[in-house]
Amino acid sequence: MDTKFLAERLIEEAASRNMTIALAESCTGGLIAGSLTNVPGASVVFLGSAVTYSNEAKIDILRVDPRIINEYGAVSSECAEKMSEGAKRIFRSEIALSVTGIAGPDGGSEEKPVGTVWFGISSNDATYTFKKQFSGERAFIRNSAVKTALEALLERVQ
Repeated sequence: MDTKFLAERLIEEAASRNMTIALAESCTGGLIAGSLTNVPGASVVFLGSAVTYSNEAKIDILRVDPRIINEYGAVSSECAEKMSEGAKRIFRSEIALSVTGIAGPDGGSEEKPVGTVWFGISSNDATYTFKKQFSGERAFIRNSAVKTALEALLERVQ
């Protein structure tokens, strides 16, 4: 499914369940929010997004503990978890998704190569994280992360 269709389905499904959605984006830089706000009527369910590209923004806005970033890094399960919980708290949504990763072309390491992306989903029930490894150019990695995020949110809403 393409991102336009996924975004439309997500908005439709969330609206039918009276669920609200918020985001915390890093490597996608607002692309997920953009895909949702392209859907007419998205304001019924989409509350907002915090684009926290820098570590300082993750700490100051989302209240990610600096020790998490120092110990595990910004691209980690631990950081993704706290980012999604921060977005859920800030926007008071039922569900919040976070994304943090290395889109490239630089910045990767042997442990965390370019294309490593962590996602966090926080709901009223629980918070969980998952990792994807994408390969390709920066734009492809970012767009793949957007599609994965929309798929994960749609699955969680349904």
